Amino acid sequence: MPQDDLALLFDRELASLDAEVQACPTDATLLAEVPGPPNRVGTLVLHLCGNLRHFIGTVLGQSGFVRDRDAEFARRDVPRAVLREEIALARRDVAAALAGLGEAALDAPYPIAVGKDVRTTMRRFLLHLLSHCAYHLGQIDYARRAVTGDPASAGVQPLAALQTRD
Repeated sequence: MPQDDLALLFDRELASLDAEVQACPTDATLLAEVPGPPNRVGTLVLHLCGNLRHFIGTVLGQSGFVRDRDAEFARRDVPRAVLREEIALARRDVAAALAGLGEAALDAPYPIAVGKDVRTTMRRFLLHLLSHCAYHLGQIDYARRAVTGDPASAGVQPLAALQTRD
């Protein structure tokens, strides 16, 4: 079922986000500035979690999460444990919301307008959210490598997660 594929991919993206956080050697690394890019690793983690918890967890799953987008970009000195808890909450909210979707729901309109009054289908918006995750994961990986000087991969987006089970 397509919603199962989406759930698998969102979970993989969030697991990759957790791997990036764990690859940062210290809490300070998570909020170190990188020359050029405006956002820090920890800031992007908070942003992705807030984004997914709102647009999937609350809008689709009625989780009750209330997003504070401004705080996502303003919070500083957020320890690794808090970031990892945010990721765990996002994984939980996304999984619960997607588990409740039937295949027919994916072709229905997304329940709210997004951006500047954009209306789209659930499927297209969920695919957009996946690409948004991938975009920021790339930024996070680059920023982590620049801040730490460590060129090693954090092992994000493993293909093994896509393995079908017979």
